[in-house]
Amino acid sequence: MTPEYALDAVSKALHVTIVIAGPLLAAGMIVGIIIAILQAATQINESTLSFVPKLVVVIAVAAMAAPFIIRTLVDLLRDMVSRFPTAAG
Repeated sequence: MTPEYALDAVSKALHVTIVIAGPLLAAGMIVGIIIAILQAATQINESTLSFVPKLVVVIAVAAMAAPFIIRTLVDLLRDMVSRFPTAAG
């Protein structure tokens, strides 16, 4: 395995990780900011009030994005497996 192959494989894996995790993290962050603003405006500081909506939104976004996530991971796996003989030889 050449260093270029390893670097390319790690680069693709990191790119896929960012593409998959980005929407989930963004959704959680946006809901967290909205809840924080509402808590500051109403002066209600309940920890479950911020946790439960974020959890629900992240699960909903993950469920909606599941086909895209699976397709992306399968494409990465196919690419890595198809390039394996050249890396091993």
